[in-house]
Amino acid sequence: MPAIITNKFRIHNSEQFYESFSEASSNTYYIGIGRPQSYKTSTRPDGRTENEGTDLSPLTPIDSIKDEFYIYDDLLAVKKITSSDVSYVIPRRNWISGQIYDYYRPDYGNRITGTATTLTANSGASNLFDSTFYVLTSSYNVYKCLDNNNNIASTIQPTGTSTSILTTADGYKWKFMYTLDASQQANFLSTDFMAVSTNSTVSSAAVDGAIHVVKIKTAGTSGTNGTYTNIPIRGDNTNARVTVVIGGNAVTSVTVTNVGSGYTYGYITIADIVSAGGSGLTGTELDVMIEPKGGHGFNAVTELSGYFVMMNTNLQGSELANSSDFVTDNDFRKVALIRDPKSSGVAATTTTLRGIKALRFAVSPTPGTFQVDEKITQATTGAVGTVVSWDSTNRILYYIQPRFTNEGVDSNGNKISFSGTYGITGTTSSATGTPSSTTETVNQVSFTIGYSDSEIDKHSGDVLYIENRAPITRASDQTENIKLIIEF
Repeated sequence: MPAIITNKFRIHNSEQFYESFSEASSNTYYIGIGRPQSYKTSTRPDGRTENEGTDLSPLTPIDSIKDEFYIYDDLLAVKKITSSDVSYVIPRRNWISGQIYDYYRPDYGNRITGTATTLTANSGASNLFDSTFYVLTSSYNVYKCLDNNNNIASTIQPTGTSTSILTTADGYKWKFMYTLDASQQANFLSTDFMAVSTNSTVSSAAVDGAIHVVKIKTAGTSGTNGTYTNIPIRGDNTNARVTVVIGGNAVTSVTVTNVGSGYTYGYITIADIVSAGGSGLTGTELDVMIEPKGGHGFNAVTELSGYFVMMNTNLQGSELANSSDFVTDNDFRKVALIRDPKSSGVAATTTTLRGIKALRFAVSPTPGTFQVDEKITQATTGAVGTVVSWDSTNRILYYIQPRFTNEGVDSNGNKISFSGTYGITGTTSSATGTPSSTTETVNQVSFTIGYSDSEIDKHSGDVLYIENRAPITRASDQTENIKLIIEF
């Protein structure tokens, strides 16, 4: 049975997601970074291999329960995404002189009357939202193209913020939609996407069911030359009027003189043109461009395909000085979006959470200097881990215990945790140390007998997005900007 999921359903989904950041019973979302160790092929305790690709070419993550669980094995830290970090976005289309832009029409993809051929835009797009019918100018104004003067190149950049239709010297007709403000430019403008929002002044001036453009599909023949006024646009309203010019016995232009309101369909008959004086005219077909609900500019998000949502966040140096949540002396290779995680058994709410484990060494004997990415072992327990960061000032070692290293596991194949005040040794630097026997909080990290688990509860929440990528090197004076775009 033929059926279709409409673009309005996609926009509905994007609205539900966008609103979930700020509604009364809102969800909580965190962007996480992880994977300090290189991608490789590992041997599992059962003898099988896990192929992860390489740093230059990591494998694409799989949408599976397994991959969701693995996220937490080497998660470094997460940062909360607030409602101000989220925006509707649309594909960015810069105005460029000399390019032919598609014009707005409501029936791209429909079958041309009397044929099995579908109507496509000049660009070849088979639906409105894939067509190039809007532009971003150098002034960060966004305009919708209502007429491209019979598919000629645009050479005059539209300007101004009038609520009226703008006609440029190249014959294009433009509708101003909104301006990207400074915040949107900084946070929600990328090479490929840009923020979309509704301008209240433009929205208030929009007229539902008005008609601003009529296109000549077939000019016809045998008409009496002249200018004929007050010709009605018929449909489910009758108050719109046009002026038709006939030259060379064919229709050469149609100008809307009264835009009317309330139209959901419309047409102009040859009989009405003949009655106005264009006698003899035959074969003319005129296409009335029905506008979106509310009129052009009433709701820019729905009119310009706002079924994309961008989340933007910055990881600034060590992120909240002295929090130790985001270490800066190791790289990361994975980005994740997690919804509603928990911390210590309750819903997480703090701005950042540490994902790695930590242990604090006793003052004596003085621990050596551990190196990033080296293996550490605890001979007494058999535990094995990998160093993520070493805070020599506070004697804190941050580490992970990746699931499949075929070492540091018990007889049942489970990872052995570091515990007790038994010695811990580095394999590369040969540094050694003894975990502290006291319960204390140092640098905002709480240690119970020298150990602190991650602040985000393992496997809590839902992993909505996983990205494997080449390594990103961090530094205390560096800011990483993460823009995550979700298409619905």
